[in-house]
Amino acid sequence: MNKAPLHKHVKFVAKKSAKKMGILQAARSISREKYTEKVSASLLYGLLSSIAVNFFFQPGHVYSSGATGLAQVLSALSVRALGFEIPVSLTFYAINIPLLILAWYKIGHKFTIFTFITVTMSSLFIQAMPHVTLTEDPLINAIFGGLVMGTGIGFGLKSRISSGGTDIVSLTIRKKTGRDVGNISLIVNGIIMVFAGILFGWKYALYSMVTIFVSSRVTDAIFTKQKKMQAMIVTSNPDPVVRMIQKKLHRGVTLINDAEGTYNHEKKAVLLAIITREEYTDFKHYMRKADPKAFVSIAENVHILGRFVDLDD
Repeated sequence: MNKAPLHKHVKFVAKKSAKKMGILQAARSISREKYTEKVSASLLYGLLSSIAVNFFFQPGHVYSSGATGLAQVLSALSVRALGFEIPVSLTFYAINIPLLILAWYKIGHKFTIFTFITVTMSSLFIQAMPHVTLTEDPLINAIFGGLVMGTGIGFGLKSRISSGGTDIVSLTIRKKTGRDVGNISLIVNGIIMVFAGILFGWKYALYSMVTIFVSSRVTDAIFTKQKKMQAMIVTSNPDPVVRMIQKKLHRGVTLINDAEGTYNHEKKAVLLAIITREEYTDFKHYMRKADPKAFVSIAENVHILGRFVDLDD
């Protein structure tokens, strides 16, 4: 007589245990990676973002990009709408909580756990860090705030952690559609600039654009993984070179046989491989071991159409 309720109970227990197993599997996979490096990067990002917000952005009335800038806007609006200030740390956390839930189901458990750690560290540091006015000059605050924030983001990306916010939305859409959605960040930053102009005057919106520009340039200078390079290798001994690229760098290689050098008319093989700038130093080291006599030509900042996957992600 009670088969239906029992069946529902069994399904509920099975769902609960499956969820626990998912968390345990994510935790086990994390322990096999560079756990210390990722947590250290989360702490560093939290510290640097709090310095940028409390030492430069808030005193200078300039805004950061992404979720941090949006949190600043909501905090400023709360003063005018409610008569009291909701802390930036709280608005930043509130923005990211629904996005973290989305990331857990749509992107992956491991990514979400580290993003949660990063968001939590950033919120705690922003709340705990004292507000210090080093200067009231908005341009100086914009430049140095962008420099500090860009440094934190750059080191975070090098350790493959995300600070949440628009990253989660972009990754979710990319995973669903297969397309890169760079304009999401542009739209969010545009909204931030408009509110900066309305709240504090349009010159502060322009200063905020300086912040975003400086931050992005510093991030690009530190995080070189996204910059692609094409290595063209002319060699008489292609096998060890191919093995090196595949096993050490985890990259694919295109082999062109029966190429001929016009000077000595020797038969050569031409190898084409795409690597990142981050891997370039390792590539040179392994290349000297695999074939020190090979001729290597490097083309920087190449554009890729098609599948280019980092097997370490």
